[in-house]
Amino acid sequence: MKDQFLNYIHQLQDSITSTLEKIDGKATFQEDLWERPEGGGGRTRVIENGAIFEKGGVNISAVHGELPEALRTNFKVEQGDFFACGLSLVLHPKNPFIPTVHANWRYFEMYDETGTIVTQWFGGGQDLTPYYLFEEDAIHFHTVCKEACDKHHPKFYPTYKETCDKYFWNTHRNEARGVGGLFFDYLKETDEFTMQDRYNFVTEVGNSFLNSYVPIVERRKDMEYTQAHKDWQEVRRGRYVEFNLVHDRGTLFGLKTNGRIESILMSLPPTVQWKYNHHPEKGSHEAKLIDVLQKPKAWV
Repeated sequence: MKDQFLNYIHQLQDSITSTLEKIDGKATFQEDLWERPEGGGGRTRVIENGAIFEKGGVNISAVHGELPEALRTNFKVEQGDFFACGLSLVLHPKNPFIPTVHANWRYFEMYDETGTIVTQWFGGGQDLTPYYLFEEDAIHFHTVCKEACDKHHPKFYPTYKETCDKYFWNTHRNEARGVGGLFFDYLKETDEFTMQDRYNFVTEVGNSFLNSYVPIVERRKDMEYTQAHKDWQEVRRGRYVEFNLVHDRGTLFGLKTNGRIESILMSLPPTVQWKYNHHPEKGSHEAKLIDVLQKPKAWV
């Protein structure tokens, strides 16, 4: 399973980065190959200062070795080895009318002293963070997510949509990071689903990503914007940073397990503003976004 999924994320990274380069038309992804001293490594690809994408990364990693202390505590084991691989991406567009997008698909195995797998699972999801709310964009994104889920089980979309809304919640601000999408974790073998079933579902979602996001980019990329729009985008990016550094499980896991800092913090936008006690004008487009973020909505 690990070889099957690792091969998949290599192909998916190539597909996503080549498509995004064509859309941008100016910048290309710079590749950075790295190794983890304890075992494994990754292939980081970053795009910056493009015509469309101000900053973005599409990264894959495959790491293995002895369980870090944080994981031993989590799994209540004294020792053990693990393998983990995944693809993680974040795209921060230049135009404030194009939303930021994040996605991640990953696989994990843990072994006993004999090298036998004692547990394995998939996780992942994708979510959309607009700066200006266009309802048709949120509906499109969620429709593609739902179609991918519905091919595998009717309960997947409502379950993982709700999990996403709960996970990407900035509790200290009492608002969502964005308009959600899908979030799932610990997808293991059960009486109903084999690990191959889980693989088929996760790759279905991964394959749907470009269709969920590219049409939104194409729709918004030529819209004219002002410095005021850009200022609002940077204020909202501040909330994105807050979530990633305060609440995000993956970021915190990476920081606690000697992860590669450049790859972990790739998700942070290039320019951000924090304004003291900032509130948008009542009835404005900016205020409309905040209203939706304070109460997750059923988009489809």
